[in-house]
Amino acid sequence: MTKDLTRLLRPKSIAVIGGGAWCQQVILQSERMGYAGQIWPVHPKATEIAGHRAYASLEDLTAPPDAVFIGINRHATIEAVRTLSATGAGGAVCFASGFSEAVAEDDTGGDLQAQLVAAAGDMPILGPNCYGFINALDGALLWPDQHGAKPVESGVAILTQSSNISINLTMQKRALPIAYMVTCGNMAQTSQAQIASALLDDPRVTAVGLHIEGFKDIREWEALAQKAHSKGIPLAALKVGASEQAQAATVSHTASLAGSDAGAQALLERLGIPRLSALPDFLETLKLLHCYGPLPGSNIASISCSGGEASLIADMAVGTGLSFPRLSDGQKAHLREALGPMVALNNPLDYHTYIWRDEAAMAKAWAGMTGDDIDLTFSILDYPTTDASDWAYASRAAMKVRAEIGARFAVAATLPELLPEDVAQELMDGGVVPFMGLREALAATEAAGQVTAPSGTPVTLPGTAEAKRTLTEGESKRVLAECGLRIPQNRTVTGADQARAAAQDMDAPFAVKGVGLAHKSEHAAVRLGVLAEDVADVAADIGTPEILIEEMITGTVAELLVGVVRDPAHGFVLTLGAGGVLTEVLRDTASLLVPSSADDIRSALGKLKIAPLLGGYRGQPAADMDAIVAAVEAVQAYVMQNADTLGEVEINPLLCTPDKAVAVDALIRKA
Repeated sequence: MTKDLTRLLRPKSIAVIGGGAWCQQVILQSERMGYAGQIWPVHPKATEIAGHRAYASLEDLTAPPDAVFIGINRHATIEAVRTLSATGAGGAVCFASGFSEAVAEDDTGGDLQAQLVAAAGDMPILGPNCYGFINALDGALLWPDQHGAKPVESGVAILTQSSNISINLTMQKRALPIAYMVTCGNMAQTSQAQIASALLDDPRVTAVGLHIEGFKDIREWEALAQKAHSKGIPLAALKVGASEQAQAATVSHTASLAGSDAGAQALLERLGIPRLSALPDFLETLKLLHCYGPLPGSNIASISCSGGEASLIADMAVGTGLSFPRLSDGQKAHLREALGPMVALNNPLDYHTYIWRDEAAMAKAWAGMTGDDIDLTFSILDYPTTDASDWAYASRAAMKVRAEIGARFAVAATLPELLPEDVAQELMDGGVVPFMGLREALAATEAAGQVTAPSGTPVTLPGTAEAKRTLTEGESKRVLAECGLRIPQNRTVTGADQARAAAQDMDAPFAVKGVGLAHKSEHAAVRLGVLAEDVADVAADIGTPEILIEEMITGTVAELLVGVVRDPAHGFVLTLGAGGVLTEVLRDTASLLVPSSADDIRSALGKLKIAPLLGGYRGQPAADMDAIVAAVEAVQAYVMQNADTLGEVEINPLLCTPDKAVAVDALIRKA
């Protein structure tokens, strides 16, 4: 990630190639935003464009431009990029479409994109099929369409692969200062992670929001997360692709592989990047991160003048991971002094209306809902659309709390439309987060508490060979056992005589299984609790040429699924979940990426619905967690040793007892 985008993103000179309405907008909008640098239109026939002298060719420019908007057709774009690269330009935005995103309709698109990349050489380009960017800090807009951006001195950077979504985001009326809006287009040469990395170098950027359709290079994303963490600039993601329809749209839109959603989620968690699922939540999260950065935890407090609002936020927080700590004795004493004896003291707190319009009393009461164990305090306020003059007291009280005690404080409207933009801006200027919508506020608060340090261990990258070969259960168990996985004593036999002999060498009872069937239980090819004298008859009844006989495991506390699937977009996805007959019934799983640490494995197991069983439920013995973690680590070891050829590993079930974890069924698919 060494590409230098400084000249492109923070230009002192802008060239605009083309004379149409799109190109004129680039010139006019930079001027309106107060851009102080040089603007050079380039057109072979025009003498003037948008009030600026036009140059007949790039060779006629007085110096190599820092940033160039190329608003001509795709074939001419390639030639312009070649010339710009040769003359030392800082970088270019390629507006034209008809490249790799159009391969389904035009099979020349992929070849043209390759030509474009070759023409650019070391010069960075954004796109093609790209709207460019807005730099609202310096007033540089290589942007051909409408926007709602305003000049700012600092703010968040937003990157998206969708030009239309980027336009909509600039139109937000939420008092969020947007410093950069960048569209990535096809990312033929410069990736989203590389652009984000460059934006981290601008000290005026407070947070970076990423609308992601697909991860092209995991190593770049790992480097980005490490750089952001080292600089103390939080990242937040709106990742699409949870549905089959979204994945199909992603592939058609960007010609990139979306991969599995579980893989994407696991990768973002590994990178320490919180994931949002809606644009309002995304914007409110960036607003909170701009004001306060990541939250240290998930403890919140709420104060409102209505019991209905107190109940509402309490119910809406259920399932979010946010919690309302009980009030301390010190908080209660402070609140009792401010509110008197008529108010029941709780968190969330309904302070009634006894102190309404008393700015000092309101500030004193609200300060009582802050504390070292509170990560963010909410004051719920809906500003009426009729006469909101009394609410000015509440706004000033919130800002007074922030100014005097420095606590993280937010004003949250239950409905987004009941917090006017001018009031939101006033609160922002006073250091208070203005949340528009209670649901959005809770989503943002949860996300801000999920910004963590990225894993320092690189993801294991898979090979590309097609995994067509499925190992037998016996083969799968053998190779996994070589990596440390515990398996039952077993024998693979042919015929009645071998079956009887195997039964004499092991301890009954046995599990007797047919070999070569993908779903043995559906063919009645798994028999449990078989006695030694019955092994030969059961084997004959199953009827497969080969039979697997193994000792049964007793004292099982719980059954687990341990699965690993190759995900070309994200690495190897490790899934832990309820196993055995409960796998498809409960669908109780947690996903990680290989390799994951022992602590990460324990944390994932703790999130499962069957976690109480593993811990010893209602007086029952607990499973041996060390043995379970060791089993998962053994599977990971096999995956890493066979990453180039592996397609899938599945242990189901892993029988967990108080003193061991044993894989009684295994499947491996590889090239």
